[in-house]
Amino acid sequence: MAKDKTAEEVREMTVEEKLKALYELQSVDTAIDKIRILRGELPLEVQDLEDEIEGLQTRVSKYEEDIHNLEKAIAGKNQEIKNAQSLIVKYSEQQNNVRNNREYDSLSKEIEFQTLEIELCEKRIKEFNVQIEEKKVIIEESSTVLNERKADLENKKKELEEIVSETQKEEEVLLKKSDEIQSIIDSRLLTAYKKIRANARNGLAVVTVERDACGGCFNKIPPQRQLDIASRKKIIVCEYCGRILVDPELKEG
Repeated sequence: MAKDKTAEEVREMTVEEKLKALYELQSVDTAIDKIRILRGELPLEVQDLEDEIEGLQTRVSKYEEDIHNLEKAIAGKNQEIKNAQSLIVKYSEQQNNVRNNREYDSLSKEIEFQTLEIELCEKRIKEFNVQIEEKKVIIEESSTVLNERKADLENKKKELEEIVSETQKEEEVLLKKSDEIQSIIDSRLLTAYKKIRANARNGLAVVTVERDACGGCFNKIPPQRQLDIASRKKIIVCEYCGRILVDPELKEG
């Protein structure tokens, strides 16, 4: 593989050398693309599962906190009931020692008020218990989904690790080779290559002429243009798709 060249050496490259470098770079980048396609959507699937798991864990934690707060509220209402019951006992005892009907009626109203307070607390406790049961159901359902997603994540990570371990070394070699080729290509030409490659659906910026047609978009190339391409005297792009065209024999050289 070619080593890094000076700026003077880059300028001295012939058009044919530039085309060969571009074609070699395309071959290497295509090989890298194939490795990444082999991994498919696994990295994204892993990330999606991790995000979903985090969301489920947050949801479960929130409902557990809600249940804790409701249980504290129930404890508070139970204490209010005890306090009201104590007051009822106290007012009932006081009724035995009243001096007139007015005092008796006043204590009766207090007993009635505390009785209503107990009923209200009991009603709130029932409501809180219903909410707790509803949240427990949600927690149980979310926990089931959470465990399923954790199992899915473990499998996806294992699958990804196996593919990465099989292809990582090869990819590192190819990436290094790609960098080496890029270092000898004129910066403007390299920028154009990367731009074409980024806009091409299959990542092909440099294609050969196959059966008198562009190897990228398959539109026919006129005979005179094919002769110009074969001469390797200038860089020619497809007038339909904008890809850089090279003659098939170039890959043999």
